[in-house]
Amino acid sequence: MNPMVEFCISNLANGSQEAFDILEQDSNLDVLDYGCLSYCSLCSETFFAIVNGEVVEAETPSELVKNIYKYIEENPLF
Repeated sequence: MNPMVEFCISNLANGSQEAFDILEQDSNLDVLDYGCLSYCSLCSETFFAIVNGEVVEAETPSELVKNIYKYIEENPLF
């Protein structure tokens, strides 16, 4: 089972698409996008993704990629 990384389509449009594209290339991750993840206030303020059910945030898309990998490393599935 791979870690799951979920993105809101609105946040992708706001700039996190770069992070999505990078993470989607990693065959060890399941990267998905949804119409809405119901984090509207967060979505309008920062870049974020839901990683295994937890919010991971960053100020830039490249920082988001780093924070997602760091979160996965610090919180293994098994």
